[in-house]
Amino acid sequence: MLTVKQLIACGLEKAEASEIAEAVTQLLASQPPTACWRDISRHILTPQHPFALHQLLYETVYADFDSATHGVPPAWFPTEEDLAKANITCLIETLNLKTYRELHTWTVENRDTFWQTMIDTLDIKAACTTPQVQQDATGIATNLAKLNIVESCFNAPEDAVAIITQRENDENLSTLTYHELACLTNRVANGLVDIGVKQGDAVAIDMPMNAESVAIYLGIVKAGCTVVSIADSFAPDEIATRLRIGKAKAIFTQDYIYRGGKRLALYEKVIAANAPKAIVCSAACKRHLAIEKPSEGSDTLAQTRREADMTWQDFLSDTETFIAVPCSPDAHTNILFSSGTTGEPKAIPWTHTTPVKCAADAYLHHDIHPSDVLAWYTNLGWMMGPWLIYASLINRATIALYDGVPTGRDFGVFVQNAQVTMLGVVPTLVRAWKNTGCMQGSKHSPCAVNGLDWQAIRAFSSTGECSNPEEMLFLMSLAGYKPVIEYCGGTEIGGAYVTGTRVQPAAPSTFTTPALGLDFLLFDDDGNPTDNGEVFIVPPSLGLSTSLLNADHGEVYFADTPQPNLRRHGDAIERLSKGNHYRIHGRVDDTMNLSGIKVSAAAIEEVLNAVDEIQETAAVAVSPKGGGASQLVIYVVLRASKAEPPKQEIHKALQTALSQRLNPLFRIHDVVIVDALLRTASNKVMRRLLRQQRTHTSKKE
Repeated sequence: MLTVKQLIACGLEKAEASEIAEAVTQLLASQPPTACWRDISRHILTPQHPFALHQLLYETVYADFDSATHGVPPAWFPTEEDLAKANITCLIETLNLKTYRELHTWTVENRDTFWQTMIDTLDIKAACTTPQVQQDATGIATNLAKLNIVESCFNAPEDAVAIITQRENDENLSTLTYHELACLTNRVANGLVDIGVKQGDAVAIDMPMNAESVAIYLGIVKAGCTVVSIADSFAPDEIATRLRIGKAKAIFTQDYIYRGGKRLALYEKVIAANAPKAIVCSAACKRHLAIEKPSEGSDTLAQTRREADMTWQDFLSDTETFIAVPCSPDAHTNILFSSGTTGEPKAIPWTHTTPVKCAADAYLHHDIHPSDVLAWYTNLGWMMGPWLIYASLINRATIALYDGVPTGRDFGVFVQNAQVTMLGVVPTLVRAWKNTGCMQGSKHSPCAVNGLDWQAIRAFSSTGECSNPEEMLFLMSLAGYKPVIEYCGGTEIGGAYVTGTRVQPAAPSTFTTPALGLDFLLFDDDGNPTDNGEVFIVPPSLGLSTSLLNADHGEVYFADTPQPNLRRHGDAIERLSKGNHYRIHGRVDDTMNLSGIKVSAAAIEEVLNAVDEIQETAAVAVSPKGGGASQLVIYVVLRASKAEPPKQEIHKALQTALSQRLNPLFRIHDVVIVDALLRTASNKVMRRLLRQQRTHTSKKE
């Protein structure tokens, strides 16, 4: 029974609390839970209400919900208009099918036809006019005998906006049209030819995600070359490793990066990595200088420190036309790297067909249309950087890029001003917004979030790590309840193998479907089919990697699988009630055995992250020095506060939460308080490295 007192405790005034309590009570008495929540989320709750109210009403409505019969409680429902306009609906009707499940089955049973359909729908340009069906290395047969995927990135009208950018501490938005981006891309391609780079050569990019780096990326690929992707956060040794593996002939970089008011050297790290010829952009240049050369002597120009290096202005060709180099569909376009948490990172090549997977996932699962604006705070060292380029441009949409720190309100202003319609996140970012309250605001502004209007958002998407249901409900609430498309895959997939859609109800932190054109099976440790186990992908599909530069591809992905022709992925997934929903439990490598019970690090962290004073945690199991049962060690980042609680109090609070909310048999051996968790370029917590460091310390002790 919902009471006025409960609503007042959430932060409401008595009059509003009474009004909402009466309305919700009537809805609960007259409608089933899903219909009740649909009305509450659409007509009662607003982004200005305290999240505590959102959470209370969601939990109240679904308190007696029969998940075993009805599935996971949804927080968002597609409207009739959503369904009518969805790209998936169009495909279902074109194929004379009736339901989404029928569509997925058709895409799996007719993979060649499905991918050719997507190639035609996305208007992927082939280099030859005569259709020539051939099977590429992924095992999919298409009419793409020769192509350069960059040509398919410029199907939009020339005057359409391709990129919107904003810099930290600058309220002004800058835009680049498709015509301007094409000209800049061609100037890069011509510049590469001018400095002697040849088709098939590798060229690295170690830059933040901005308009210049997008044009550089496209120019390298258009010239028939291969991008070596390097995250701008990497240290010199990591940069050197990737340059060596990728055999880069040159590297694009930037003199500095400005983040949170700090100037961070980037070019210096490239020099320290003993990089080949560097082309150096200036962080001080305004966006229009990417198109119009500044006058000599301008203090915005980058300065080079090695004889062979060049400034961006000196590198750029004046020629704004370039004929794309036709390539085999299997030719490499991009070398991306696994997280590299132990040993040498796997070097994973993308080809000219991998972007079709990126664009198809965006078109179908994210329902991207030419009018959409896509923002995902990312970089070119993580697959979501290239993914964002292809998902946006091949679908004739707009990329929104923020050059700054995304954890504060300024990023929210950018999302509003750029009219972002699809906002991609990593769960850690959402956790920061929730803990600081920076994206929430006043009840006195009926259509705004702290003066921000996120109503343009049609969908969120979340990837990179396991999400938390409470945090994803919070994210939905910021835009007046829009779906979160959970999106899980990897660099070696070119997109997702399990995800969601905008034609199915969305429940927080829950996947609704294998990706269209793909399927997967779950097996336990003994190789038996299960509803809770390790993922094995059923190939073929465009996007799936076919080689590694520095490892045996067959050994890594296909050796010792439970059945022939299955591809190992390494995620642990649970198929939930009714078989229509899935939840990720992290990597199989992050599963631990505590007191004889298997549990994922993600499950432990989900419980502990909800404890007061805790910003985030990382759980690792460490073998004691003399052998024996694994010991649970928790790495903790505290929320900012005036006084840090004693370690023993934190340990006690975490142990209480673990015992009450997960399992009383799980005992925390030690708590380690740190300023920040070690993360990869794709924002994954480096639990393996934390475990190695702890094991090494234990042995010394």
